[in-house]
Amino acid sequence: MRRKILAFFCAATLLLSAVPSAFALSGEQARAADSLYMLGVTTESSDEYALSSPATRAQAVTLLVRLAGAEAAAKADNWISGFLDVPSWAEVAVNYASHQKWVSGITSTRFAPDNAVTANAYCAFLLRMLGYSDQNGDFAVTDALNFARGIGLVSGNYSETLTRGDLLEITANALTFPYKGSDETVIQRLIAKGVSTRTAANALGLLDKELTARQVADRYTASVFCLDCYDSQLAIDAQTPSSSASGFFISADGIAVTNYHSIDGDIYATATLSNGQAYPVEKVLYYDTDMDIAVLQISKTSVKGSKTSRFAYLEMAGTEDIRAGDAVYAIGNPLGMGLAISSGIISDTARTVERYKLPCIMDTADISQGSSGGALMNVYGQVIGVTSGAFVYGNNMYLAVPIDPIMTADLTGQGKTLAQVAKLQKAANAS
Repeated sequence: MRRKILAFFCAATLLLSAVPSAFALSGEQARAADSLYMLGVTTESSDEYALSSPATRAQAVTLLVRLAGAEAAAKADNWISGFLDVPSWAEVAVNYASHQKWVSGITSTRFAPDNAVTANAYCAFLLRMLGYSDQNGDFAVTDALNFARGIGLVSGNYSETLTRGDLLEITANALTFPYKGSDETVIQRLIAKGVSTRTAANALGLLDKELTARQVADRYTASVFCLDCYDSQLAIDAQTPSSSASGFFISADGIAVTNYHSIDGDIYATATLSNGQAYPVEKVLYYDTDMDIAVLQISKTSVKGSKTSRFAYLEMAGTEDIRAGDAVYAIGNPLGMGLAISSGIISDTARTVERYKLPCIMDTADISQGSSGGALMNVYGQVIGVTSGAFVYGNNMYLAVPIDPIMTADLTGQGKTLAQVAKLQKAANAS
């Protein structure tokens, strides 16, 4: 009996009019407090924190300096900020952070240390500490929280005013984030500076190369996007997508991967990130209809006109080292309902499927219509395949095309617009 394959051609789009806020659990905040205490970043455990109390600007800056492993440097720095309202316990940290241009005051002489710190403000502090500059256009201060979400620095949703628990949770989540232009993470620098011990970091799982599903979701969901596709000017004018799919970035400059069938026949598409920002597809840099892969260039200017300096992206590992039984994670946009993660194992590393010119990865990580073009990752958070379809009459028999062709493809050409690709393929199919 001939085996039928269900390619997840994009389902009718189911858009969510609103995404409910994810409120941090007090247990999560207590764990964050204890983790930072174990690492020497704070001097108090969760029992000593009033986690639900509003966090102040002075508390945020003091924590920031300790997260940077700069407490000793701050004490040795004789620079005076000129703020007249900073209490003695926060003066060293505020002077140092101000000298480093990580923070600024309300006026030249007033820091407002007791004012509640906002999520946007603390993200701006963090981004500057990590090497990002609002002065150089890396991010806009007024949009720091959205930018932080977009690059994967912040994974949760926070109300505008942070509690102490929120502050600790955001700080703890930043431990595995790299400094700009470097592979060195915050925790690695803390260890190098002697602030934290490798033993404590290992005990907390911060140095583990093999990641849990939760760690993958926290760190890499920002690298995947929902792809809304339009096959006519009428659909564009009505702002009603003809179909929905998935995609993921493979470079900070906006180079992204999806399935060819996700964009087949479409003339316009947008990539909506985990922070809700949507960016147009500028052009198609590469595609292979027989392998069902396409490489896109995503614009750095959103459909609303705001700009981003970079995108979060995934590293490609290929399929050379995969084995049956390996754990895998899939992130995509199932049923057009928004980004979601699933986990499973590789069932077959090289399943021959009639419609693909190369063998596919068969695995058990659940995907659905709309997941086409999503990322199939190994336990290290590296892409090994592009989620594409499933055997219709099988159970947990999902297919991903290998990422390997992309790793050797020439992506330096001018590329073509979606409309140009659609026209070329229509002509090719007619001949």
